[in-house]
Amino acid sequence: MFPSLAKRWKRLSGRQRTLIHWLALAALVASYFIWQYSRMPGAALYGHNHTDRPIFSYFVNDNWGGNTAANGGGGVTCCWRIEGKTLKVDWIKSRTGEQARQGIKQETLSIEIPNPPRKRTDDTLHVHFLPGDQIRMAWSDKHTSPLKEELREFYAGDQERRSE
Repeated sequence: MFPSLAKRWKRLSGRQRTLIHWLALAALVASYFIWQYSRMPGAALYGHNHTDRPIFSYFVNDNWGGNTAANGGGGVTCCWRIEGKTLKVDWIKSRTGEQARQGIKQETLSIEIPNPPRKRTDDTLHVHFLPGDQIRMAWSDKHTSPLKEELREFYAGDQERRSE
């Protein structure tokens, strides 16, 4: 089989061989762009802390999300590739000075939760840290969380605790 292909290749004119080379190269380039387009774009991580303890640092699938202050603090890091059916969230619960004086220790926690639904235009993963070591996440194309209304009791509590 291969010897007959080699003979056919040699019988082609120089122009025909050049054309085949260019077509093969074009197919490779097109394949690359199709593959890139089919992948989800990079994303920002936006942390929202609704607990009474600061988050020293957190990670989603080993992508660093920064730190967040207690009672409504938040922050953004960019740009990460966040994919998969489930997402692993690791976070370090820190402590305020008063909490340290009370003997509260720093804690490292981890949880795996389903990746929320994502549209191609969604570029921000909102990670909400809730009391009881619970995490809620949602994708959005905005810096405001789509869970803000659903979690309004926590947002209201954040404002109350900050004003105390």
